[in-house]
Amino acid sequence: MKNANFQSHALLDRRHFLAQSGSAVGSMALLHLLEKDGLLASGDEVLRGTVQPIRPDINPASPNAPRKGHFPAAAQRVLMIFCSGAVSQLDTFDYKPELWRRHGQAMPGAKDLITFQGEQGNLAKSPWTFRPRGQCGKWTSDLLPHLGSLVDDTCFIHSLTSETNTHGPGENFMCTGYTLDGFPSMGAWTTFALGSEVDSLPAYVAIPDPRGTPQSSVNCWGPGFLPAAFQGTGFNAIQPVRNLAPPPGISPKQDLHTRSFLNALNRHQMQEYPGDSELAARISSYELAASMQLSVPEVSDLSSEPAHILKMYGADAAGNPTQDLKAAYAKNCILARRLVEKGVRFVQLFNGAYQTGGEGVSNWDGHKMLEQQYRIHGKVMDQPTAALVRDLKQRGLLEDTLVVWCTEFGRMPTFQKGASGRDHNPKGFTAWLAGAGVKAPFSYGATDPFGYQAVEGVVSTHDFHATLLHLMGLNHERLSFYHNGIERRLTNVHGQVLQDILL
Repeated sequence: MKNANFQSHALLDRRHFLAQSGSAVGSMALLHLLEKDGLLASGDEVLRGTVQPIRPDINPASPNAPRKGHFPAAAQRVLMIFCSGAVSQLDTFDYKPELWRRHGQAMPGAKDLITFQGEQGNLAKSPWTFRPRGQCGKWTSDLLPHLGSLVDDTCFIHSLTSETNTHGPGENFMCTGYTLDGFPSMGAWTTFALGSEVDSLPAYVAIPDPRGTPQSSVNCWGPGFLPAAFQGTGFNAIQPVRNLAPPPGISPKQDLHTRSFLNALNRHQMQEYPGDSELAARISSYELAASMQLSVPEVSDLSSEPAHILKMYGADAAGNPTQDLKAAYAKNCILARRLVEKGVRFVQLFNGAYQTGGEGVSNWDGHKMLEQQYRIHGKVMDQPTAALVRDLKQRGLLEDTLVVWCTEFGRMPTFQKGASGRDHNPKGFTAWLAGAGVKAPFSYGATDPFGYQAVEGVVSTHDFHATLLHLMGLNHERLSFYHNGIERRLTNVHGQVLQDILL
């Protein structure tokens, strides 16, 4: 009897034993691959229910040296195009036929609705016609026909949401994952984790709009509590990096000898204090500044660009203030392409600035006269931005570059009471991606029939950030920095990767 029980045990049955052994070998191989890619938690982590951070190994003497991500990346660099002022999804990329059919009627279920600036009026269709474009037939607005022509290369996210309806905190939230000041920008997190492939240019460059900086200003590209080496360097085509040229009266030969002497002093100091990481970091920053004296003027000099490229971007536009502004922004777009071409890890290109000329004049904040103001903003942004994407594609750079187009939140399907513009709306808006690792043509998520709030595939800003980091080969749950007793990360304690949009 005892022997019969022994023989009936499944694990000791020869057929079952061999089957279980085969599965075990496969499981061991899978565990090895997961551990190799940094995706496997340790036994202690599993028991505690926590996941330990993966700390990048940063040499203070070379903080921007290239580093491996947590797993193989689809994208080697990011170009983020940020439109300040909250672009209306309903006048650009989110076509809502029901909004046209019910134009002038009250929005159902929204009687006496109060939003950021007050009481809302009736539903208002877009002043611009929507039409199908590309082979995929995606409907986009005539406000941005050049960008609309790129729909076959574009992955739209129509269900993005934010946690705030105020511009400054909204810009912070989209750039840093937090509404408050003092947190690292996405570009800072990326370069902190990955460094850069180029040592003569900053790893992270922010290109402000010709009209000025966004409302949150340097918070949008700041390092927060990360080491200062990972702050974005801000300059554009008309305002280069300051203080790069030697003082008057200093010849190139004298400048070279001075730098050689400083290098000798630095080497001596490093030998005397080999463990001083702050000294190493400061010397590294000076060495980068010295390299930038040559590299930044070169990359910023657009005189070598052929006439057909300037024309493609609209950098040759002139004749009135709108055309002049378009040309200035177009030159920023060319600068962005040149930086990407040189291997800069993260480039942040801004369209629109803080309200230097009044509400809606210098950015997309169209509360009162949306049609009048958006006609200008559309002409400035459309052709140069579309040319930038096309140029990246024709040069083969789109294959390993992730292009991100975003804004801080969206706008209402109604006009404000007594006005001809739309109020702030964080409940549902559009962003789009192009390039490395994303499906195209593709549309993800949806707002309701009026474009008021996301109802299908709702995407938080943390989900958005988690997905962007994933495309760069980074696990958003394990990329963190210990600050004031808290493991801080770009996605706070939230975020899910949008697997459905990935190739």
